[in-house]
Amino acid sequence: MLRCGDVLAQQAVDRRGLEKHDFARTGRMVLYGGAFFGPVATTWFGILQRHVVLKSTKTTTLARVAADQMVFAPLQLTCFLSSMAIMEGSDPMEKWRSTFEPSYKANLIVWPFVQGANFSFVPPELRVLVVNVVSLGE
Repeated sequence: MLRCGDVLAQQAVDRRGLEKHDFARTGRMVLYGGAFFGPVATTWFGILQRHVVLKSTKTTTLARVAADQMVFAPLQLTCFLSSMAIMEGSDPMEKWRSTFEPSYKANLIVWPFVQGANFSFVPPELRVLVVNVVSLGE
């Protein structure tokens, strides 16, 4: 899905055209999404499903969203920014310093609501797919 998202970003948003498409960037996104994000997010959602179970459905959902946003989101964002910088040949610490805070703030505007719905209404085996689909419009 990251590949689709990057193609959409370059073509529909940036309007680069095929001749100016950054295929290396798309390749980095494909590598990150397939080798890291997909397996890690699947494992994370499984951990939440098995280990974050409270007395009510509502408190369980709130606890899962809180864990997702306070633990997984910052770690995942750090891994994403660092790996992209390394693959681009730039300094991962500088990339993190310059982009982590605004990216995490933007994350907190959208993802708690998405994950609340995801954890409430979507079967566990489809939750990563929901995240990937929503990420297309991000």
